[in-house]
Amino acid sequence: MSSIVTIRTPAEFNFASCLRSHGWVDLAPFGVTQDKLTGVLALDGSVARFDVSQGPEGNKLKARARKKTADNRCLKDAMIRIFRLDENLSGFYSKTQNDAELEWVGRVGAGRLVRSPTVWEDLVKTLCTTNCSWGLTLKMVSNLVEKLGESDGNGDRAFPTPDAMAAVDEDFYRNEIRAGYRSPYFLELSKRVCIGEIDPESWLSTELATNELKKAIKGVKGVGDYAAENLLKLLGRYDGLALDSWLRARFYERYNNGRPCPDGKIEKHYVGYGEWKGLAIWCDMNRDWYLNSQNAAADV
Repeated sequence: MSSIVTIRTPAEFNFASCLRSHGWVDLAPFGVTQDKLTGVLALDGSVARFDVSQGPEGNKLKARARKKTADNRCLKDAMIRIFRLDENLSGFYSKTQNDAELEWVGRVGAGRLVRSPTVWEDLVKTLCTTNCSWGLTLKMVSNLVEKLGESDGNGDRAFPTPDAMAAVDEDFYRNEIRAGYRSPYFLELSKRVCIGEIDPESWLSTELATNELKKAIKGVKGVGDYAAENLLKLLGRYDGLALDSWLRARFYERYNNGRPCPDGKIEKHYVGYGEWKGLAIWCDMNRDWYLNSQNAAADV
């Protein structure tokens, strides 16, 4: 038995572009093919694998969970959050439509970055990206899911809850998760969330100004400017660039003849995008991902 929901998408939404919008789709428990995203999530108090694809009508997504539920609302809400279907990007498209470098963005429906079903998961995964290779990020996240995630009974596991992560010790993170210096950070964060001292889910709807929200996020041990601004992007706040070594290298190659330059020069390049500059640099530096995506390439 399974649950199936269809969700109407915004007019400019491009499923293929969204699927390759962000490396999160390669992190467990997500999986991705050319035309489908799979994952595992908590559903009505239990765990279920889901898959989601473009509906036959073209303006809808079709999501199916391997579990029959009395109320499909939680499945629908998860899909809306993952694909950011309730986010208004009209301001971003207005900024880019006459831009020589980014005029393609609106035409291919780029800009919606896939994110996790919860802010908690996005926060932990962001910590797994700091000061390491993408390969190590993949390994740490896979270990977290495999060793601490709740099973659906069929071999698939969801991302671990704060309770599950608080129940092990620092040595477990070092030896089993291979989290290195993050080990005490994971333990402290999960315990603070469990006692209500930190509520990551509230960051999605808070009325705090972005600079204040950034300060709150940086209150998590191990979170610096890059990690905070990366998470802010996943919260729909694009004021910061979230510069890391990869984005810097791409910028140097495209705009500075391959030579390093101060971060201030990168900031100045995107200052005209105002509150959208973090999304502008992401689309600009990853344009190949978007323009090579299914359907998108044919439109350019």
